[in-house]
Amino acid sequence: MVVRLCVPCDWLATGSGCPPPTKIFEIYESTHPGKRFQLPSAHDPDVVFNTVRSYKLNPNDYFNIQIRERGDDKIPFLSLQKSLDREKHSEHRLVLTSFDGGNPVRSGSLNVRVIVLDSNDKTPAFMQEVYSVNLSENVKLGTGVIKVEATDLDEGINGEVEYYFGGELDSEIYETFSLDKNTGEISVKGQIDFEKVDVYKLDVHATDKGQPPMSTDCRVIIKIVDENDNQPEIDVTSLSKTVAEDSKPGTVIALISITDKDVGLNGKVICRLSQNVPFELKPSFQDNMYSLALKDRLDRELVADYDITITATDCGQPPLSTFKILHVDVSDINDNIPTFTQSPIQLYLLENNVPGKSIFSVTAFDKDLNENAALTYQINREGRQGKMSTFLNINPENGEISALKSFDFETLKSFQFQVVATDGGSPPLSSNVTVKVFILDQNDNAPVILYPVSANGSAEGVEEIPRNLKAGDLVTKVRAYDADIGYNGWLETDEAEHRLLILVKDNGNVSLSATATVTVKLVEPKEAFAASDVKSAAKVDKEDNVTFYLIITLGSVSLLFVISIIVLIAMQCSKSTEYTSKYLQDANYDGTLCHSIQYRSGDKRYMLVGPRMSIGSTIVPGSHANTLMLPDRRHTSAEVRQTIFTLITTDLLCSPITSVCIIGAIRSTLL
Repeated sequence: MVVRLCVPCDWLATGSGCPPPTKIFEIYESTHPGKRFQLPSAHDPDVVFNTVRSYKLNPNDYFNIQIRERGDDKIPFLSLQKSLDREKHSEHRLVLTSFDGGNPVRSGSLNVRVIVLDSNDKTPAFMQEVYSVNLSENVKLGTGVIKVEATDLDEGINGEVEYYFGGELDSEIYETFSLDKNTGEISVKGQIDFEKVDVYKLDVHATDKGQPPMSTDCRVIIKIVDENDNQPEIDVTSLSKTVAEDSKPGTVIALISITDKDVGLNGKVICRLSQNVPFELKPSFQDNMYSLALKDRLDRELVADYDITITATDCGQPPLSTFKILHVDVSDINDNIPTFTQSPIQLYLLENNVPGKSIFSVTAFDKDLNENAALTYQINREGRQGKMSTFLNINPENGEISALKSFDFETLKSFQFQVVATDGGSPPLSSNVTVKVFILDQNDNAPVILYPVSANGSAEGVEEIPRNLKAGDLVTKVRAYDADIGYNGWLETDEAEHRLLILVKDNGNVSLSATATVTVKLVEPKEAFAASDVKSAAKVDKEDNVTFYLIITLGSVSLLFVISIIVLIAMQCSKSTEYTSKYLQDANYDGTLCHSIQYRSGDKRYMLVGPRMSIGSTIVPGSHANTLMLPDRRHTSAEVRQTIFTLITTDLLCSPITSVCIIGAIRSTLL
């Protein structure tokens, strides 16, 4: 307490011309009520009866006057009745009046000035007990959030306030926010993420610098405003990686949940599937829950697996999206029958095949997988073709068919059987194919001559013909048969050698005669051999030398044959009427002459040339007996007529029986 007393003159003396004295007190506001402060006593120079008798203080709420008597003196005291509050009244002005005992009563006054000194009796006070502010997430570091302010009515250092985070706060708050202790401004210190913490509650203490220090606190609520900074998340909680291809529409494949850490429209998600897949998303009773279900029928043989793209997009601005790909395999069921690569199958097989050797192989495929596509083959041995199928065997694994016997075209020309392919599914499925086998003929049968056939079975016949046969008349028929067909059964005749018995008779009274046997051998013409050699040389180069020598040999023989024919004709034409001949001169002991004539044969037409005679020979058509009549024609010229025999051979093609007609033509020319 500080008391300053200023009494310039006797404050009770009146009329002295002095202003009222002033008493100044400096009292701390923290002074307790009941505290007394001594005031200066008034002095009256009059006699005893006129001395100071009483004091009076002007009315106020905080002070009153108390008098203490010390003998004849009355000492006034200023007593504090109520706690002072500098913040309300920093100064009190009082007037103390003293009265004497004279008549009339005389008084004097004293001005009392009480200056209230500050003490740290006021705690700081915030403008608000609770501060609330919104803060967007992802703001930059150093961004100001809010400024809190507390006031202290005290003066000086008692009114200076500092700010601190108070209470037991999480360490994350200290890492996220900073507080300026002088200004009370809260700033962003760390990363703000709504998805981690959506609201912060901070206690801020305000403390003055007085002694003892006084403090107070407030609550700061920082609400984080969400931004669309999180993509939706797709979570497959249940997934069947395979689905059977016979699954019905509506079958649930997977359960899918979509989450977005954002809120509001930022967290509202729209989900959709990729196009052209037989699946659909069905919303669940829970938000952002879907079931992935089958929409259409599946066919593994068309599409074996699917890559399903699920796209989730939120409604924020700008919208964010994410996707996830689900791979679903379609499991196979045995729904496809085996299919043969060719149906029906036609097999052309040469006869005389090797028994046990593979003749053919059937192939089938199955669109299914694994066991459902594992095929086994077997021959259907039931039905009308069951008998023939016993001669066949099939490899059940690769379908290779082999014949257990050698087939003969002349016995069996065609047959058919069925091959069954069965898969390994459950239940197994099968299909069959008809195999038509056509036996191809080989030239394995020699021609058989049906006529003429002699008694001992040899193909040798004797025909009797009349002499009066004309040229072109039928002599006989040779019937032959070949069990083969086609080119193998086409028959042709080729009389490689002809024997002619020539009877030469003169016209004397006693006719004398001689016979000559002419053997005619047929060879191929030189031109045919040359053509054959050209073809053969084009095909087989290695046989060029052999062919060359063969051509030379055959050409020489042909040339010799032609020369012989020419010489023979010239000699026959130059004979005299006496018919002298080297053939007659060289006659053997029985009067017969044998000579061999060779000539070319190209078109299967043959001509035999003999000496002219006066003998006419005719073969009656259809005659099977040999008749040789020698009429007596002595009136004719003695010259030997030339008789020409012509043998015509006709081949009848494309028939199992070939008839050979031998026609003898005799021409008589009188010279």
